[in-house]
Amino acid sequence: MFDADEMGYAMSRLQLGSDLCDAEKDSLGVGTSHSSSEPSADLDNEISQVTKLKSTPHQGFSRQVPGRHHLPVSTVRMLAGRESNFSGRGGRFSAADCAHMLSRYLPVKGPWLVDQMDSRAYVSQFSTDGTLFIAGFQGSHIRIYNVEKGWKVQKDILTKSLRWTVTDTSLSPDQRNLVYASMSPIVHIVDVGSGTTESHANVTEIHDGLDFSSNEDGGYSFGIFSVKFSTDGRELVAGSSDDSIYVYDLEANRVSLRTVAHTSDVNTVCFADESGNLILSGGDDNLCKVWDRRCFIGRDKAAGVLVGHLEGVTFIDSRGDGRYFISNGKDQTIKLWDIRKMSSTPPAKHEVERNYEWDYRWMEYPPESRNLKHPFDQSVSTYKGHSVLRTLIRCYFSPLHSTGQKYIYTGSNDSSVYIYDLVSGDKVAVLKHHSSPIRDCNWHPHYPTLISSSWDGDLVKWEFPGSSEAPIMSKKRVRRRHFYY
Repeated sequence: MFDADEMGYAMSRLQLGSDLCDAEKDSLGVGTSHSSSEPSADLDNEISQVTKLKSTPHQGFSRQVPGRHHLPVSTVRMLAGRESNFSGRGGRFSAADCAHMLSRYLPVKGPWLVDQMDSRAYVSQFSTDGTLFIAGFQGSHIRIYNVEKGWKVQKDILTKSLRWTVTDTSLSPDQRNLVYASMSPIVHIVDVGSGTTESHANVTEIHDGLDFSSNEDGGYSFGIFSVKFSTDGRELVAGSSDDSIYVYDLEANRVSLRTVAHTSDVNTVCFADESGNLILSGGDDNLCKVWDRRCFIGRDKAAGVLVGHLEGVTFIDSRGDGRYFISNGKDQTIKLWDIRKMSSTPPAKHEVERNYEWDYRWMEYPPESRNLKHPFDQSVSTYKGHSVLRTLIRCYFSPLHSTGQKYIYTGSNDSSVYIYDLVSGDKVAVLKHHSSPIRDCNWHPHYPTLISSSWDGDLVKWEFPGSSEAPIMSKKRVRRRHFYY
């Protein structure tokens, strides 16, 4: 463990071993540390190779350094190689070349204050193109920021009929509509493109309610923990406290599918790829499930089940290829999964008996359980170091464009953001500033910028700018605490 330098980030050991003579003595990159995760030998060879292919430069750029192909190629050498057409692409970089350069520069400098509210930040997300940022707060507010206009508040939404908090938000692919959910069967939809900045539900604008309940519920009220738009924007998928998954048809304005998916709360749902056919879910029954809408085997029957978490699943993020996804769990781990390893049903005794009482909402995770492993663990790899307590903390793959998805990152109950190397399992950075749990954090899809959203009400921005000056779009610097590796 060591203290980060005054600039708030550290040099990669790999970069220290590369050519510093290439005018990169002032260029800083990724920090690494000892891994607290499972050995990389356990990582499936396929995803390891695919990840490397997406972030490894053309061999022509490294040909000038015999015997050192495993080291990162410096940015200066990459630029010189492009000018000399080493790759034979006519002086152009491939997507992998770009990811190789950008992935070395993690968004760990700062932070700068984006906004400060008097209530807990629960959820946040960038739009697909990175021009908008959405944050939802417990105090009935959702704010949409225009990233390209200095993080100006483009829309300030005061929610309708909020129960407890904003549990989730989702922006439509065309960025025209935003849906928000709470501990209620009603999901509300807001017109993002309207000219009104202040959007007070049914006062300045109508927030239409999408009712996920039915007459069969007998008046029973349930809450929605997770809601996502399909890639074509025509449907919503939701996970609820009544153990179910719902699909809502926006054109027909009705629920088109409801299935009892888990034996406890469904905390998270998402589509596995752009087709919209595969749905992933995770619940408090410790299971991750895969649902194929093309071939439902039977009512409430999943296409497959993945076992490995010892406690409930708080969040799932898909890699977008229909094969791999990650999940955060209350057993204090992130797990990487390959859908093709799923089984048709969970083992008869998949629930591991524990001889202790524990509730993640107000108790520390028992020390004796930290090194336990599920006897039927089907995961590809496990990542440890962060803390999943008190709330449904989220984790994600790093962006494809800028990193080749070679990292995964997560919020944490200890008020930090953790970034892990997908292949090695190394903890490459820990960002510390907040004074309360970070439930959500978001990496810009194209730039080395990361926003952490905390229960202390702060939204702060971490970057890797090209100079020591504060970025133009956020000049107010907040007091920074050192972070450690």
